Amino acid sequence: MKLDFTRDVERWGLFELTLDGPSQGNPFTDIQLCARFNKGLNEGYAEGFYDGNGKYRIRFMPEEEGPWRFEISSSSGEMDGLKGEFTCTSAVQSTNNHGPVRVKNSSYFEYADGTRYTPIGTTSYVWHLQSREVQEQTLRTLSHAPFNKVRMLVFPKSYMLNEDEPYLYPFEGSPESGFDFTRLRPDYFTQLEKRVKELAELGIQAELVLFHHDDEGRWGFDRMPQEADDRYVRYAVARFSAFSHIWWSLANEYDLMTHKKVEDWSRLFRIVQECDYGGHLRSIHNCKTWYDFGTPWTTHASIQHADVKVISECTKQYGKPVIIDECGYEGNLDTRWGSLTPEELLCRIWEGTCRGGYVMHGESYWNADKIIWWSHGGELQGKSMRRVEFLKGILDEAPAQLTYTSDSYDAATISVPGEYYLQYFGPHRFAYREFSLPEGTYKVDLLDTWNMIVTPLEGKYEGRFRINLPGKLYYALRIQKI
Repeated sequence: MKLDFTRDVERWGLFELTLDGPSQGNPFTDIQLCARFNKGLNEGYAEGFYDGNGKYRIRFMPEEEGPWRFEISSSSGEMDGLKGEFTCTSAVQSTNNHGPVRVKNSSYFEYADGTRYTPIGTTSYVWHLQSREVQEQTLRTLSHAPFNKVRMLVFPKSYMLNEDEPYLYPFEGSPESGFDFTRLRPDYFTQLEKRVKELAELGIQAELVLFHHDDEGRWGFDRMPQEADDRYVRYAVARFSAFSHIWWSLANEYDLMTHKKVEDWSRLFRIVQECDYGGHLRSIHNCKTWYDFGTPWTTHASIQHADVKVISECTKQYGKPVIIDECGYEGNLDTRWGSLTPEELLCRIWEGTCRGGYVMHGESYWNADKIIWWSHGGELQGKSMRRVEFLKGILDEAPAQLTYTSDSYDAATISVPGEYYLQYFGPHRFAYREFSLPEGTYKVDLLDTWNMIVTPLEGKYEGRFRINLPGKLYYALRIQKI
């Protein structure tokens, strides 16, 4: 058989091998396919997947430059034992290829090539299942937004303002006749893959949520048998884990999925961990009951909580980065979670940031078209987004790996002691603040986080000093050693 595969792949790029194989029977259950890759002592395995019309694919993300060899193993004799070689070249930085995001020093994130990464994320659950016009509009919006991570579901969503049937389903069948969980639909995943690739072109990480409870038996994707869950997860990992910008979230509000037990999540986590050679980030999202993020298969904590002050204690407890993916949404929906003022959302994001964690953006404004960013994408209408961009600029200019300090318990502060301090006042309207800093000379900027104004204060500051403040809401101070 003539092999069709990528001959030259840049580091952390996508190697793809395409094979012609059996199409009769059920290729999803009848055919096993994988490949062993090696370069010297560096070895990895990748499972293959069926992509319809007799086509099978194996994907791999090489992390070391130079010549690689591979050998295929398959239950199909015509594909078994095939071998080949390809070359991994250096990464092209102009293509946003910095490798996958990894955990750095327990509390931070960093690209594999050492480039700094601070998650500035948003949620748009099923934007990829809307009309083509809305999908394109979403991408245009993201191209002008500060976000470098989007949280999105793999399966369709059935919930408030999500009543329409999707135009594609992940499994063969229909709501009327039922779905065959042994037969995935490659065209569904091809569409998802297209949009995931377009996020990469924008430099945006795609956090794929594998399961969620917003189905409640409408399609049954939330209550499949164990073997169907396992097969689907292996398929998703085989298909997407060679993309460097993927994050895995096992579930959204896992504790509301009453058809699964804790041991089910442990099993599914281990499948992802074992099958994903690239070691992408892994977590799971709660509603009320937090998952045990101390487990070795979670790389970071993903939390839903309105009180972002929990971040500082969680970071210490888990020894891992803490992301509050949902603290509430700026919007006007008739719900507690979907009706925050932009001022309140921004305050929570700043507060969590200055407590050493990461708080993601969300927006849920109702409109006549019922296209709401939180679920459908489209356009952003709120006021917090540009102010999140202002915070991103502040963080980009700051030293890497700022650490939370509890010394100023009444004002959240991250710092590099003796070098840099970022202190947020939030709802406090202080008339002044007093500081006692290590030896050195410092300059001070007053930050109006709502109006996005940086005001350098006159003079230089040493030792013990006092800063007079305007006594207004949502201010911060930046103190930098000269």
